[in-house]
Amino acid sequence: MSAPLLELRGITKAFPGVQALEDVDFRLYPGEVHALIGENGAGKSTLIKIMTGVYQPDRGEIRLDGRPVHIHDSQEAQALGIAAIYQEPMVFPDLNVAENIFISHRDRGRWVRWGKMYADAEAILSQLDVRLDVRQPARGLTLAAQQAVEIARAISLRVRILIMDEPTASLSAHEVEQLFQIVTRLRDQGVAVLFIGHRLEEVMRIADRITVLRDGRLISSAPRHQVTIEGVIRDMVGRTIEEFFAKKTVARGELLLSVRGLSKTGVFHDIHFDLYGGEVLGFAGLIGARRTDVALALFGVEPADKGHILWDGREVTIRSPAEAQRLGIAYATEDRRKLGLITSMSVAANITLPTLPRYLSRLGLLRRRAELAVAEEFRRRLSIRTPSVRTEVGKLSGGNQQKVVLSKWLNARPRLLILDEPTRGIDVRTKAEVHHMIGELAAQGLGIILISSDLPEVLAMSDRILVMREGRQMGIFDRAEATQELIMAAAMGQNRTRQPAEGEGRRP
Repeated sequence: MSAPLLELRGITKAFPGVQALEDVDFRLYPGEVHALIGENGAGKSTLIKIMTGVYQPDRGEIRLDGRPVHIHDSQEAQALGIAAIYQEPMVFPDLNVAENIFISHRDRGRWVRWGKMYADAEAILSQLDVRLDVRQPARGLTLAAQQAVEIARAISLRVRILIMDEPTASLSAHEVEQLFQIVTRLRDQGVAVLFIGHRLEEVMRIADRITVLRDGRLISSAPRHQVTIEGVIRDMVGRTIEEFFAKKTVARGELLLSVRGLSKTGVFHDIHFDLYGGEVLGFAGLIGARRTDVALALFGVEPADKGHILWDGREVTIRSPAEAQRLGIAYATEDRRKLGLITSMSVAANITLPTLPRYLSRLGLLRRRAELAVAEEFRRRLSIRTPSVRTEVGKLSGGNQQKVVLSKWLNARPRLLILDEPTRGIDVRTKAEVHHMIGELAAQGLGIILISSDLPEVLAMSDRILVMREGRQMGIFDRAEATQELIMAAAMGQNRTRQPAEGEGRRP
């Protein structure tokens, strides 16, 4: 093997009350895809921020091409050929593709030579085998296209090391394949790619080497062919753990919700199902299936314009989230940072926000002690890792932010809980904790709608699975009969073999 392109020796970094990294060694070689994995809070983000000059190590040495370097800021990292792209692409929506690619250049002269810029942008995209109109505004690009623009920007800066932090979290399966093709081309061109991800199947596919961090320490680093998913999970959590928690079968309760012919013009059509207390109903489908739109209709965010919703056997109209909450319906959104949390507010304030009137005195003043007490209860119950419930929720890891989202809706004491991609972007241990919690809530009699693009998760956690495709219901499958092949066939429109059971397809 050639000499390492980038080498970190004994990297140590501490923050007040937290030892983020302790004596970490790391090597990155040219022409390899190196996966860096670990739980939320393992130190991955701190390590890549040190590589990109955002943080300075307390102790340790960084070597590039065998020579010691000091990376004081992101501009120095860029000058050294180190670039990073993140889960949420950072493009300028009102600039076109070419302008976004060359936005960081300062050496192209005082005047913009538009023809050359467009030609250079097209050449870089062609190098990646990406077909985009370089004059198109970035605002209309898909997430996958935005990521391609960011990669092209890095190439334009003669990138030697490309750090990709959770790049597949919001992509469809097809878009992931396109991204992996780009990554492979970069590797073949000699670029060192550092890939951070939680989807272990993807890591095993794309990585040449896998390094695991736990609690700020290096646990293992080995070529992909020498590791297994089971071994990686053991290294991540310090013990053997099943990747998915299979829901225990519990006695089905009374009929809670009946949906008949629910439709929204141009969005979804003729959705029909029953949901019982103690049941987990999985919603499966490919990107664009419109599962979330059905959930938004049930929660009153984007009400349906046709069909019937029966709650406890009584027909209801849900026109707002407030009406849904009064019925006992809660909805944990898939976009926790933008829609599920107010990141500048504390953990306690976020948990009590949907039920704030409970914590107001007769004079309308906040009863701070009561608010902190309930937040502390959920911190213990869901094992939220935070220095204090007074901590800003934006400072928590993704997995702990998700637990805060779940806490705020559990505090509303719902009878129906809609969970939209509840384990997206969180680590294996936290995923198992969320799965366990779903099972416990179902055992307590809650009805749960689980929307997930993670098919093994849907199969493991659901009592029945409703499959959608492009806004239409393709069938409902019982847990005992559901397989990955059957669900995928329905999601791709290859069959409609299992329709709702007797009584579910017509209004009672």
